[in-house]
Amino acid sequence: MSDAREGLDFSTVIASTVHDMKNSLAMLMQAHGQWQGQLPAELAHNSAQGVIEYEFARLNGMLVQLLGLYKLGVNQLPLRPAYHELEDFIEAQLARHHEVLESRHIAARCEVEDFQLLGFFDQELLGSVVANIITNSIRYARSALLVRAWQEPGQLVLSICDDGQGYPPAMLAEQSNYVLSLNHSTGSTGLGLYFAGRIAELHERNGVRGHIQISNGGPLGGGEFRIYLP
Repeated sequence: MSDAREGLDFSTVIASTVHDMKNSLAMLMQAHGQWQGQLPAELAHNSAQGVIEYEFARLNGMLVQLLGLYKLGVNQLPLRPAYHELEDFIEAQLARHHEVLESRHIAARCEVEDFQLLGFFDQELLGSVVANIITNSIRYARSALLVRAWQEPGQLVLSICDDGQGYPPAMLAEQSNYVLSLNHSTGSTGLGLYFAGRIAELHERNGVRGHIQISNGGPLGGGEFRIYLP
């Protein structure tokens, strides 16, 4: 009698479970938003609500990354690049985090080299990367967050900066191997940066692939994440 487990693809089972979790989280977020809308103003806007909103965003981001990495592994993550205005794209990403930013008293702003600056990228995939980095920046920022975009020869640069303490030395040292930079004190696995790097690499033009870079001492004095797209 054959073992029923022989034909079981655990990666597919996990991906299916993550997808169901993401749907459940979306329903929970929607129900929470409706419930919050019924509360008096003094109860609807407090520090506890900020924590809830932040953790919702963080959980959703992690689930999106896991699903994305599974699809990358089975070559089922299509790239649909198109031209997009950077200012509109960035403002939309910041708007998604408005309530969390407000609850944590973090001032976020957008700076684009040219208000008509265009980028050729997959809006959904890059949006997932930017949303995740913004969420992480919110976690470590003291009071300010800056998202910038500018053009360099042959590539578009998108930068996310905060005024926190910056990236730990161990993570900076693992620039090419983010997923192994596990930090037991913070619970960081480097998965978000690994996902960002894979999405950047999907964007290719004339044999040049996109890439990411992290550093400290950015415009706000803290950590700076950059994604370069050809």
